[in-house]
Amino acid sequence: MKRPLLFIFLALPFFTLSQICTCKTNFDWVKATFEENDAGFSHVIEKKGAQAYKNHNVIFNEKAKHISDDLDCQKLLNQWLAFFRSGHLGVQKLNPQPTSDISEQDKDEEIIRRYGNSEKIMVDLQEFTDYLEAKEKIDYEGIWTSSLYKIGIKKINNIYMGFIIEADGVYWTKGQIKLKIHPDKASTYYMRDHSARTFADTELLGNNYIQIGFITLKRVTPQIDDDVKFERYFKMISSTYPYFETLDSTTNYLRIPSFRISNRKVIDSLVLANKALILKTPNLIIDLRNNGGGSDASFSELLPLLYTNPIRTVGMEYYSTPLNNTRMLDFINDPKYGFDDEGKRWAKASFKKLSKHLDQFVNVDSTRVEITTYDEVHQYPKNIGIIINENNGSTAEQFLLAAKQSKKVKLFGTTTSGVLDISNMYFTKSPCKDFELGYSLSRSLRIPEMTIDDKGIQPDHYLDNTIPKYEWTDFVRKILQE
Repeated sequence: MKRPLLFIFLALPFFTLSQICTCKTNFDWVKATFEENDAGFSHVIEKKGAQAYKNHNVIFNEKAKHISDDLDCQKLLNQWLAFFRSGHLGVQKLNPQPTSDISEQDKDEEIIRRYGNSEKIMVDLQEFTDYLEAKEKIDYEGIWTSSLYKIGIKKINNIYMGFIIEADGVYWTKGQIKLKIHPDKASTYYMRDHSARTFADTELLGNNYIQIGFITLKRVTPQIDDDVKFERYFKMISSTYPYFETLDSTTNYLRIPSFRISNRKVIDSLVLANKALILKTPNLIIDLRNNGGGSDASFSELLPLLYTNPIRTVGMEYYSTPLNNTRMLDFINDPKYGFDDEGKRWAKASFKKLSKHLDQFVNVDSTRVEITTYDEVHQYPKNIGIIINENNGSTAEQFLLAAKQSKKVKLFGTTTSGVLDISNMYFTKSPCKDFELGYSLSRSLRIPEMTIDDKGIQPDHYLDNTIPKYEWTDFVRKILQE
């Protein structure tokens, strides 16, 4: 499919005439590169209309002229991209690449200087600890930990201010404000690069856990007794690695927080080590909460466990441009992708086919639907409950589309995020090497009959907010047993 003529001129490399880097030149580069190469661009223009897009550009073009701070520019560029979809795209700020003769200490000091002006408060830690130990009311005030930080939370002028006690000492240093909890329970949480993420609700789970979106904090001071169910929930929701456990004589539990390729061996090993137990136990719960995706290869060993009938997977087509097609060359030449000889032959044939059809969508595998079958339908597990939520996307949603085709499977939770139709992200650096744009190379052949983007996948059993999140697993276990 050719791009609309209306937009062809936008792809001209006018920004290469000058290497003066401003937010406006970076905006022009992001806009042109995205329009020329993103697989979902024309789909959104057709859906929302050229005039809406023109109006959007007028607003952001003017804003870009008046921004000088890099982090503010990054925020603007991502806001511009939000017009298209909520996932599989984004702009990140690149740290300056120092010369090789600069020491690691100098590199760290440069990062410290970059973020050194962030808002901070200075709190006497001993005095604050004494105050917490004497306090009777249980609220957000306390000393909390996550996998990376120790954070003190102190109420100041009706806002709970979370300040760094311990961190890496480079991106985050003592006293800097890491989060804010507002009177309406909305939160602002500052990521590693100090960009702000906002969450509509903050939840105190039991006495010792705070849930802020996908972020969970555990109280360490003061020490307060709590129900074991909150400890179990914290283990589930904060785990970064897959794990398996038996809940009772009828139900096994498999937690998979991510399908990233580095987890594939762990998932495969868990399935192999516990396969005999899984295949003689009636029920299996697979907990995917906050699993944002990864690689399809990471769930390949799960499919035989839930299989009952042929699994149909609708294919995709790649948008062919000179920039996009270099991805296939990366597969061949870059060892980090781990392509074997067969994979490299596929990439080479795909590159050849794509190069013959520039500015068109190409089905490189020439099949619209792949059908997967297995030799055996296992008697057990008879019932499989998959727990999902609004933070599931990409490969996690691809797994759900396959799993839902099994007669054994039911989904429990809330609607997923809906970031699957436009996929296969690729990254390219700006001319001045100060920003990196991530966009998508492919679109699903399910479009337009069965789109997932901006809709998500709905559960079979909706777990409404009267069911506490720390009780979801027990709720699903009881349903499966019934």
